[in-house]
This record gives sequence, C-alpha cells and structure tokens, in this order.
Amino acid sequence: QRRVARPMNRRRHKGRIETALTAKGTRIMARGFAVLFLGASMIAGGVDGGVFQYQGSPFNNFNGRVAGLFGMAAQDIRITGLAHHEPEAVLAHIGVKPGGSLVGFDAEESRILLESLDWVADAEVRRSFPNSLEVTLNEREPFAIWQMDGNYAVIDRQGVEMSGLNPLSLRHLPLVTGKGANLAVADYVNQMEAIPDVMLKVQAAARVGERRWTLYLDNGVKIALPETGAETALKRVAELDASQKI
Repeated sequence: QRRVARPMNRRRHKGRIETALTAKGTRIMARGFAVLFLGASMIAGGVDGGVFQYQGSPFNNFNGRVAGLFGMAAQDIRITGLAHHEPEAVLAHIGVKPGGSLVGFDAEESRILLESLDWVADAEVRRSFPNSLEVTLNEREPFAIWQMDGNYAVIDRQGVEMSGLNPLSLRHLPLVTGKGANLAVADYVNQMEAIPDVMLKVQAAARVGERRWTLYLDNGVKIALPETGAETALKRVAELDASQKI
C-alpha cells in the first residue's frame, strides 16, 4: 500500500522552530549569567582576601561599587551621640565604610558589637533600605583618671576603664591611684565636693589597703584620712585650712 504524506502544517513547524530557538537562547543566557556570577564571586573573594588591595587598584571598594549599582551601598550614614571618639572608630568596629556594601548588614549584630566597646553605655542601629544607616550612641562619661602599676586609664563613675581616650588630654579629672581606687572613686568625689576649696588643692588621692584614702595636696602636704568617719575628718581639714592655711 502506498502511503500518502500529509501536507506539513507551516504554522506548527514555525512554532517548533521558534520554541527550539527560544530554548537555546535561554540556555545560552543561563550559562552566561553563571559564568559572570562565578567570575564576580572569584573577584569578590580575592578582594575580601586582600589580593587586589594595593594603591591605585581598580578593585578597591569593589563590593561597594557593585552594591552601588543596585542601590545597596552605604551612601547616607548618620552617627549621633559621640563626644570623645571619632565616627571612623564606630564604622570600623561594625565593618562599614562610606560608600561600601550594605549587602548582608545586620543592624542587631552591629548594636551588640558596639555595646561590647568599653566606652559605649548603649547603642541603637537602624538601617533604612536601601542605602541609609543611622547609629545612635550613648558614651560613658569620663569621671576620673586611675593609676595602677604605672599605667594610667580614664574611667567612668562606675570605675569602668574607657579605651581610646588619652589621660593627658583630661588632666582636669581627679587622679586616683592604688588597687580598688577605681571602684571607690565615686564615693571619694562625692565627699570631696562638700569641701570644694580643699578639693581644688588635691593633686592625687591614693587608695590604701582598699579601705581608706591618703590625699596629696599641691603644696606637699599629705592627709591620711581614717577608714571610718572620713566625712567628719574632711570637714576638720576644711576648718584647719580656713583658719591656719594648711
């Protein structure tokens, strides 16, 4: 028997060709994107590893430039509450650079990192998508300078050491020395504030045996306060100073 070939449907044939071409184009595009993604990942890895970090490198701030293309770079950064430290110290601690990438940035993790700093009492970090970052800090207030074993440190009212501050630039603060002086400094200052004329003449106060204070005045006079009844003794010192100019 002779078979009679059916006439080809031109529309169906054309549709098959277009489908094949579309599928082929999709595969090519997918492979192209995969290659680009792999290449970008390799470059980003090299940048993070410092391979391309040299003066004049075109890959400096590579991640930030890529993020900037998608509006994810740190363009609007606001830091408030700083009194004794620089904004660069804050940004460096949370790993953010002006114009750098904010991809994967975690505001809560950054807050925890900032509050781990000994000079930060509390912090708040807010990110407004896509490229705004707001950091609010509450710095600990310098209260005194503590000398221990030949080392000087700025401390707050609770006796917590505050790194990043130069004691020489805060010479107006009370100077206390000895073991435990940092923990007792708040009570000492409260007592001394009751006799401001004497307080102005005290160059340093040494904590003795973690139980009492010895005051060193600017004229060479040394005052050994008792372990108990220090407030009464200080009033007597003020009276003697007023009457006999000790």
